[in-house]
Amino acid sequence: MPPTIRLLQAKDAAPYRELRLRALTEDPAAYLTSAEEYAQRSPDEIAARLGATEQALTLGAFLKTKLIGMATLVRLERYKQRHRADVVSVYVAPEARGRGVAAELMRRLIDQARQQKGLEVLGLRVTETQVAARRLYEKLGFELWGVQPDALRKGEAALTELHLQLKL
Repeated sequence: MPPTIRLLQAKDAAPYRELRLRALTEDPAAYLTSAEEYAQRSPDEIAARLGATEQALTLGAFLKTKLIGMATLVRLERYKQRHRADVVSVYVAPEARGRGVAAELMRRLIDQARQQKGLEVLGLRVTETQVAARRLYEKLGFELWGVQPDALRKGEAALTELHLQLKL
């Protein structure tokens, strides 16, 4: 059974929070935000960030009623950057991997981006340790344009971040 993919809304805040904390806990090297930082956000703050706006939208993948994947698109706000958006917070629960969920989430996110007037470039960052994610992004047409050594720290370990973009 393929997952149902839809825009998340404020009413999805509780399962979104649970899945986001899981992502940050299970794979801290993949995200800028730490689980400890995110856990301090109130349910109201999380709910307020969900729901499509001119600046952002989050897609969720559901198996029946369980949220098993997510991906967020954030449009840059400054006038000279309005042609760009970033893809952030992409995650699929391990038990749902290998079924094409991440690829479908990303395809739908790209489709949403293409519908936004004036949006021309999607960017994302992935740590060098996220080999499968990078492969997926490249299969979808994202191209590497930069490498930032020591971009993040996981304890004492310095992590290199790869910058990719897709021209819409």
